[in-house]
Amino acid sequence: MSNIFNNTVVGISTALGVGAISIVRLSGNDAISIVNKAFKGKDLTKVSTHTVHYGYIIDPETKEIYDEVLVTVFKAPKTFTREDIVEINCHGGILVTNRILELMISLGAEMAEPGEFTKRAFLNGRIDLTEAEAVMDMIEAKSKMALSLAKQGLLGDVKELIQNLRNQILSIMAHIAVNIDYPEYDDATELTNSIIKPEIESLIQEINDILKYADTARMVKEGVLTAIIGRPNVGKSSLLNALLRENKAIVTNIAGTTRDIVEGTLHLGGITLNLVDTAGIHHTEDLIEKIGVEKSKQAIDKAELILIVFDGSEELRSEDYQLLELVKDKKHIKVVNKMDLDLKINLDELGECILISSTKYDDIHRLEEAILGYINVNELNTTDMTYISNARHISLIKEAKSALNESLQAISSDVPIDFIDVYLQQAWHALGAIMGEVSDDDIISELFSKFCLGK
Repeated sequence: MSNIFNNTVVGISTALGVGAISIVRLSGNDAISIVNKAFKGKDLTKVSTHTVHYGYIIDPETKEIYDEVLVTVFKAPKTFTREDIVEINCHGGILVTNRILELMISLGAEMAEPGEFTKRAFLNGRIDLTEAEAVMDMIEAKSKMALSLAKQGLLGDVKELIQNLRNQILSIMAHIAVNIDYPEYDDATELTNSIIKPEIESLIQEINDILKYADTARMVKEGVLTAIIGRPNVGKSSLLNALLRENKAIVTNIAGTTRDIVEGTLHLGGITLNLVDTAGIHHTEDLIEKIGVEKSKQAIDKAELILIVFDGSEELRSEDYQLLELVKDKKHIKVVNKMDLDLKINLDELGECILISSTKYDDIHRLEEAILGYINVNELNTTDMTYISNARHISLIKEAKSALNESLQAISSDVPIDFIDVYLQQAWHALGAIMGEVSDDDIISELFSKFCLGK
């Protein structure tokens, strides 16, 4: 695929701030000639590709020297964007970096939008959409496991997985096409029952295997929104502080101390927990407490995992039973706190639960192990497969699965074979949208707008 852009863009590819170096990157047909106008050193229009050159960036009009630099030249098509790319390595001051950026714009470059370099790599056919999204996943990874998942996308493992599914669908569609074009070639009923139906069933099973780990992989990538709930004064804030190993929340023995949401981030065994300490859920006439209780209920609705905390030194109250009913259909772990005090709670009423004292490290460590086990994150370490962790990808795979299930229902209803093909095409297109082969311009623009500048 040839370059589809006529303009040349420029952006700062390193974080703004004081540092050893900054990189000002240009991409486009005029990248080399634009930088060459301001470069005092070798003639960049005559140098070989993938070479580094020492010199100075100067203002062509005033002859003012902006900085001593190293300029790297990459010539199309063997570049990230499949366009000519020039990277100016200058000293890492904010002022000098911005002055060089402004100079490049004055010489003909246009300011790059967020993610534009990666977007050009995608639109010029250098990478597919899964690899493009993996670039940002690499940048945003908060744990080794999240980094490993991003690497699968960057190395093309996700692309290969999706392409394999599409090829299987294409093979089934080919069988149908032959039957439609040459009806004497195969009996339609025999074809659907002996060949097409088993292949579709096998494909659905393969997708089920992929989706089995998808939500866990997504949580590894994005983090798990974890709400700590309970009635007032059961030790929710103490538990939050113990998990974070810091005094994030105010702790007193006065019920209702926490009136608003308190948040923190915990990196645990390759996964990130986005912890939310909620206000105690109970009936109150206090206006501020009412707002806090309502926010707590909203946090429960959004949470992917709930730690419901009980006071082991007291009997269960009506509020405890109400909370148990509130979370019964959500992923939750029952945590009985204050086990260093006299036990008064009836554990038989709770069933499976974790007994802790938030003041004891061993108890907190045991709770952390239980959390990891509940999320099944350890399974990702013990299975040798490619994981789908992107929420957009998961949604489209589920869409493809739904279309395949529709095709099976069509077979069971003895509908004409060409109707089955319609559902297969829907599944094929849904999977193609993952890689960007079937894409909407607005969706593409939205995806790349989330990238950082200069990437």
